[in-house]
Amino acid sequence: MGRELIDMLTEKRNENSYHLHEQSTYEILQLMNEQDKKVPDVVEKALPQIEKAVEVMVAALERENKVIYLGAGTSGRLGVLDASECPPTFGVTPDVIQGIIAGGDHALRFAIEGAEDNEQLGGEDVEKNAKDGDVIVGIASSGRTPYVLGALKKAKALGLQTIGISCNQDAVLSQEADIAIELPVGPEVVTGSTRLKAGTAQKLVLNMLSTATMVRTGKVYENLMINLQAKNKKLRHRAVSIIKELTQADDQKAAQAYDKADGDTKAAILTLMFDTDVETAKTKLEKYQGNFVKALGDLNNE
Repeated sequence: MGRELIDMLTEKRNENSYHLHEQSTYEILQLMNEQDKKVPDVVEKALPQIEKAVEVMVAALERENKVIYLGAGTSGRLGVLDASECPPTFGVTPDVIQGIIAGGDHALRFAIEGAEDNEQLGGEDVEKNAKDGDVIVGIASSGRTPYVLGALKKAKALGLQTIGISCNQDAVLSQEADIAIELPVGPEVVTGSTRLKAGTAQKLVLNMLSTATMVRTGKVYENLMINLQAKNKKLRHRAVSIIKELTQADDQKAAQAYDKADGDTKAAILTLMFDTDVETAKTKLEKYQGNFVKALGDLNNE
């Protein structure tokens, strides 16, 4: 192991867990819990950079561009997870926020030898999937994963905006990114196992990036998922409940409005709020790229 790798926080030994193998189950759990408590404080310090990243992502989506997460191993899996949960939660199409893991989808379950060390592969994945105006988010606990560095270098060459998420200070990835989000959570309980604190920190930040972006682009009203897509009975029930909550309609009227709107929760809400037809509601939403808050404001001003 090179000196540079040993010096990274994510690779250092945690002095609190030197005798981990001698501890009881409860002591191991207690130690992990104590270490995990440090993560939110680290994320809090990065809020200014996270805010900048959200603003860039919002601007891209309002231009009808997309956001692409790229990472390897745990970082890549977390990116794919966050991206894959956006369509059912916020009703966006799968291309709006995408997750790509080094080695392809097979790498979600199985390690693909050499994929994370392939800088060229990262560049190729960006070239293959991105277009002018898209935002590239590179995720790498170490901040030096070749695949992710290759992705950001290619993105920069193509003139795309870039965001880097790492868990080391002064990371190489930060030098390549337009916006650098560094989360130095410190040495892991099991040395180098960055699926622990580092993974938790990355998950928290990805939650923030996608959720705040969806709120800012009108996919959430108050604290309700007004753009969810009801793909099963549970989600249909939730959609009807949201319609009831915002319009004070009874069960039957809310369900009827939902069906008349062909499962478009936002349009159903607008038809009841303003006693208008589905076509008018959908036209207003289309005018603002599906932004419910802007459509609502427009109807309020008429």
